[in-house]
Amino acid sequence: MSANEKAMQNSTESQLAKMGYKSELPRRLSMLSVMGLSFAIMAVPFGLSTTMAYSLTNGQSVTVLWGWVFVSLISLAIAASLAEICSVYPTSGGVYYWSAMLATPKYRPITSWITGWLTLVGNWTVTTSINFSGGQLILSAITLWNEDFVPNTWQTVLMFWAVMLVAALVNIFMSRYLDQINKICMIWTSAAVIIILVTLLATADNRRSAEFVFTHYDASASGWAEGWSFFVGLLQGAYVLTGYGMVAAMCEEVQNPQIEVPRGIVLSVAFAGVTGVLYLIPILFTLPDVAMLLSVPSGQPIGLLFKTVTGSAGGGFGLLFLILGILFFAGVGSLTAASRCTYAFARDGAIPGSRIWSKVHKGLDVPLYGVVLSTVVCCLLGLIYFGSSAAFNSFTGVATICLGTSYAAPILVNVIRRRQAVKNAPYSLGKFGYAINIATIVWISISVVIFCMPMALPVAPDTMNYASVVFAGFTCISAGWYFIRGRKEFSGPPVVVDEGLEHVDDDASHVNEKKEEKVETTNN
Repeated sequence: MSANEKAMQNSTESQLAKMGYKSELPRRLSMLSVMGLSFAIMAVPFGLSTTMAYSLTNGQSVTVLWGWVFVSLISLAIAASLAEICSVYPTSGGVYYWSAMLATPKYRPITSWITGWLTLVGNWTVTTSINFSGGQLILSAITLWNEDFVPNTWQTVLMFWAVMLVAALVNIFMSRYLDQINKICMIWTSAAVIIILVTLLATADNRRSAEFVFTHYDASASGWAEGWSFFVGLLQGAYVLTGYGMVAAMCEEVQNPQIEVPRGIVLSVAFAGVTGVLYLIPILFTLPDVAMLLSVPSGQPIGLLFKTVTGSAGGGFGLLFLILGILFFAGVGSLTAASRCTYAFARDGAIPGSRIWSKVHKGLDVPLYGVVLSTVVCCLLGLIYFGSSAAFNSFTGVATICLGTSYAAPILVNVIRRRQAVKNAPYSLGKFGYAINIATIVWISISVVIFCMPMALPVAPDTMNYASVVFAGFTCISAGWYFIRGRKEFSGPPVVVDEGLEHVDDDASHVNEKKEEKVETTNN
């Protein structure tokens, strides 16, 4: 390690210590790796493929393409807002820690508690949703040769558990290679998009017109009013573009995180937006009969689309294999972020059994028990599929809502506190800060309502969107634990004491002393 690298590392460790934490994780990751991890979690071609039924039901081409463009732009604004705050507080606590630092002492514990649980549940449910839909997609490959095959509940859940197991094993035993894995993800995804684009356009016997691709709108299958149907269909893009904020949990594994992580967050969203457009346009130009695609029993029409366009089951599977490769990176990346989020939240005593979940395995250099807990929780959530497939499908909406609201929390507090904490941020939005922050808050507030809507009307028990019910359930668990233990023992994360930050209040040192005692106890 060079003298400059040592000086940078010492500065980074000093900054983390100033925020009240001891560095326990090796800093192996680069900005490109953070960008790759964020890109892996969003998994653009995979995510757009597994949720395609939403936009095809609610508007088709206009919703698929222009809905994606709209969500990409607003997500870029959210990512920039988070990146600005991250550059001031580069710690694994992410939005949970930021909410605490930006709030007043009176509201700091409850603000950080709510944000932390939203983030934790969002991480767990998005990991569950990614890997479960991946299991469904793997099983859907069988239908390329056997169209009558419909996987039963046990087959689907067991495949989901298998995907979770692979993701867990990679996170536990190959953590030292995460930097390379994240970089390979970007190469694989870029190559996959190019190959799919060229193959579809070259092999399609029938092509749609440019008018269909860019202007066709048909919401008749949804039952919603035409204008409202467009917004309901935005869940496809919003679900994909959620994971970028999760990579803040990797701050303590990155050199110079106050610069590299914010850059990685913003660039990954921009790259994802462009990738999505390049992936969706050839699909729309070669789109087969929509009614046929929506009638697929598995609810995953992308394999049938590839088979129909290429004219063979082998060709369809070849393209589907590229999407399944992206699933691997997405499954591993989402569990990585979820485990780090679990570790960071447990480190401050906010989860039952925190002493266990906050331990870092010295030999493996990973929060081993955080990985195990996240894996077990996701696998248990998969059992809901036995009771209701509709309830499980609602996890897509729950993940989007939880992560969206957790992102909104620190941004809202930052605006209320007149953006004092970020006035000298290394990654600053400058004079556009207020406008960008307010636009993101408005959109997230609206999206909470939109993504609780069922995909189509009329609604039956097996087609109902239970996102609001599942969201309320987790809220009750969080609130119950707060009143049982949190309000007595939880004071939030350590508080930054810095004369350059006007938002820090006079009693910060008192809270710090209390937190230092708790951190010391936890470490012991």
